[in-house]
Amino acid sequence: MNRYGDAFAALRTEAQPAWDAYTRHPFVEGLRDGTLPQSGFLAYLVQDYLFLKNFSRAWALAVVKAGDLDEMRACSATVHTLLDHEMGLHVQTCARAGMDAKALADTPEAVTNIAYTRYVLEAGYSGDFLDLLAALMPCVIGYGEIGLRLQAEAAPDTPYREWIDTYAGAEYQAACASAGALLDSAIRKRLGDAPRESPRWPALSHRFATATRLEAAFWDLGRP
Repeated sequence: MNRYGDAFAALRTEAQPAWDAYTRHPFVEGLRDGTLPQSGFLAYLVQDYLFLKNFSRAWALAVVKAGDLDEMRACSATVHTLLDHEMGLHVQTCARAGMDAKALADTPEAVTNIAYTRYVLEAGYSGDFLDLLAALMPCVIGYGEIGLRLQAEAAPDTPYREWIDTYAGAEYQAACASAGALLDSAIRKRLGDAPRESPRWPALSHRFATATRLEAAFWDLGRP
């Protein structure tokens, strides 16, 4: 059984080699072995805080695009997690480095950040629920996959253990499993039991692959 669902596994396979470029990016490997400069990590974290605001808006849009109450509840729960948990972790980490919440909010969005978040939102504005989910999943589940791998492989003295443990932890992994289940269910409801035979599938695969490429580019914000 696929850890994060059958649809995600199929989309992930079709997104190669972009998926490896994202999940094994030099930034990620710097987290693993501890060689990533702290300044690079903080630069990424600030932009990721800004990213999460618009990512929350995209999940809120998914509530609007959802087809039934179960889908609405699942997307609403994700909005709550992003706004009231994950963004708070970013604030705490940056505060320890001397950057308060106002400084975070006042930082200009990088062009790469704008390109990614607006792409995801556009997928929801111009497409349907499946288009939006396909654009959202690389971030949600990709971080879960990265967290699990790094938890097993990371150097004992990496200064990024807290970040790794957050995304490898039971709470985040449960969120990934829920997202994968939501994707499987939504696709089954709309495309049936053989979704890859549907004429909609290539467009969804393209959405997923494009978001994956944008994820890989996002790591560059934290490279020296």
